[in-house]
Amino acid sequence: MGLFKNGTDGGLSVAVNALHSVSNPHSFLGINSDGQVAITHTKGNRYGHIVLRGGSNGPNYDSVSISLVEKELKEAKLPSNIIVDCSHANSNKDHNLQPLVFNDCVNQVVDGNKSITGMMLESNIGPGNQKLLEDLSQMEYGVSITDACVDWDVTEKTLLDAHSKLLPIISAR
Repeated sequence: MGLFKNGTDGGLSVAVNALHSVSNPHSFLGINSDGQVAITHTKGNRYGHIVLRGGSNGPNYDSVSISLVEKELKEAKLPSNIIVDCSHANSNKDHNLQPLVFNDCVNQVVDGNKSITGMMLESNIGPGNQKLLEDLSQMEYGVSITDACVDWDVTEKTLLDAHSKLLPIISAR
């Protein structure tokens, strides 16, 4: 599956172009399973997804933004397969807002949206993030050293709440 994020400015053209490219067959020089140089052929992947992470103009997970993405994908003759990254600009880089973004997307699916196929959470055992220290004993176990994350309890609650809201919809499909 090809996942292509919108540009950091929030624009979709890079991701749409990537979806066009991945959906078509390709041939290229590669390495085969025996470690030899070989020409590799692909059939193309029609299951590509666009990942919305927001951008410099702010979030792009709301229903209006999703509708605009659906329209652009339709005009480009691409399937409306959308994954929302609940972190980054969609949560204003505040990990505590990720569940709100996630729940908004769940509610859009409950209200009938069929193009949102998934959401991404930045999750770890402990909340937030920390700098990588030379003395590893001074670091907190289970806390990210990259992007700030929600902790396990928040992740579990978010997923269980989504499950209870989405189960009737998924069961009906």
